[in-house]
Amino acid sequence: MKYHRSSRRPFPFLLPLLLCAVAVTLSPIAAQAQMEPTTPRGADEGQGPFDRLVIRGVTVIDGTGSPPRGPMDVVIENNRIVEIASVGYPLVDINEQRRPEAGDHEIDGEGMFLLPGFVDMHAHTGGVPKAPQGEYVYKLWMGHGITTSRGVPHGNFEWQLREKALAAQNTIVAPHMYSYARPGSGEGWGGRLIITPEDAREWVRWAASQEIEGQTIDGLKLGAYDPEIMAALIDEAHRFDLETVAHLDQMGMARMTAVEAARVGLDMMTHYYGLMESMLTDYSVQDWPLDYNYNDEQHRFGNVGRLWYQAAEPGSEQWEDLIDEFLELGFGLDPTMTIYEASRDVMRAREADYHEEYTLPSQDDFYQPSRVAHGSYWFYWTTEDEYHWRRFYQKWMHFLNDYKNAGGIVTTGSDSGFIYKLYGFDYIREFELLREAGFHPVEVIRSATLYPAQMLTKHGDEPADFGIIRAGTRADLVLVDENPLENLKVLYGNGAPKLDDETGVPGRVGGIKYTIKDGIIYDAQQLLEDVREMVRQAKAERAAVSDGSGR
Repeated sequence: MKYHRSSRRPFPFLLPLLLCAVAVTLSPIAAQAQMEPTTPRGADEGQGPFDRLVIRGVTVIDGTGSPPRGPMDVVIENNRIVEIASVGYPLVDINEQRRPEAGDHEIDGEGMFLLPGFVDMHAHTGGVPKAPQGEYVYKLWMGHGITTSRGVPHGNFEWQLREKALAAQNTIVAPHMYSYARPGSGEGWGGRLIITPEDAREWVRWAASQEIEGQTIDGLKLGAYDPEIMAALIDEAHRFDLETVAHLDQMGMARMTAVEAARVGLDMMTHYYGLMESMLTDYSVQDWPLDYNYNDEQHRFGNVGRLWYQAAEPGSEQWEDLIDEFLELGFGLDPTMTIYEASRDVMRAREADYHEEYTLPSQDDFYQPSRVAHGSYWFYWTTEDEYHWRRFYQKWMHFLNDYKNAGGIVTTGSDSGFIYKLYGFDYIREFELLREAGFHPVEVIRSATLYPAQMLTKHGDEPADFGIIRAGTRADLVLVDENPLENLKVLYGNGAPKLDDETGVPGRVGGIKYTIKDGIIYDAQQLLEDVREMVRQAKAERAAVSDGSGR
């Protein structure tokens, strides 16, 4: 265990939150905050990489949508997979003649399942109060098999590039990072406003030229902009092989829905904003209540649920035309259903069984109803609100499944840190929500591995070398001792409840055993124990202050 209060400076109370799931503008305080580098990786954290690592007798789920296959021996040299050998048949003796030569380190994978490392396509590291900078979040991610994270952004412009460098060097325990920047961000830009299309192009050129410790940005995180500025940002980004994703918030929807953004070249949308608005039936805008105020977050989120009856029905001409146009444009959807799930059942999200051990008390404070904390919009959340959100989810899920079935790309993202949703745990919850939408379990895994890798490298010169288990790809892998296709819940850090029929005592099974990044083997359960210790210490400190025995 590495976390000791004396050796850590608590991060300022920015809350993950100024980095916003919903495209709010960074406050001046957040923009000026000095974010510290993450705690260095300890000598006892992670084994490897090895000259030759062999995982023996494992069942492989390769990330493509293909069925599982095993037993297989997988050979890794340093940070690359070099061989995947079929070595026999289930319930039959292994054919020793087929087995690759011994490694200098081996894992007995018999009875276990090997998957590509997961990719969280909507992530913020943020500043979690009363936790070591980055370490709390990163260990929750890595403990849940997330080996690649798209920060939208992870933190401020310069800090996220420094963190990206540390992650690439494996000097911190953290996933690989793709760093997306908001237009106008960056200390060297000087806070200049983007008012014209030429301003937009100039900022993109400036941002693309910035290099910190060998790292540059990978894409743009866009919000609500006037159409000519949006078009300029996207066009200039593509000139530099930068990817683009947008949270198309309601303040820009009257002039740019999701389909209109896709038409000017946007690569992906995140969340749901602009989807239903692309196929409204009675008006060209949402039927807002006439006392609506966007700055009142219960108005803002409560009325989203009412979109379900204002948009075209599944199978209608308008519905099918939108799917066809998205396909033609190569548009990707990153729905992040998990982050809004509390809107359809706030008690479920609030009382999730992981909060007690894994949620810091300061994070829990932020979740509580508040007029000023973003995403804490439970001022008077009603049965009617939840009813409409359930209906909204039904239509949203129907579209996602239809789009996937038509050949469209749907990925997994979480945007955790808001709305009772915790890093890592609620990334896995997105898997369950895709299954609820109608995805086959192997399609869910593909949406977490291969498809994100393809979208992250769409405009690059080289195809992705991760997100799939193949010889030649990067050794980013997840090893679990239960079948995740039978029960996605076994991927949660605390596993899945199961009755032990021999003892008659309920217990838990699963939880990822090893997360392998760049050929380095991390004990996922030890990473999560580190998080539990952070939470225990934070609670003890709070209790000491409240009873007057400490500060």
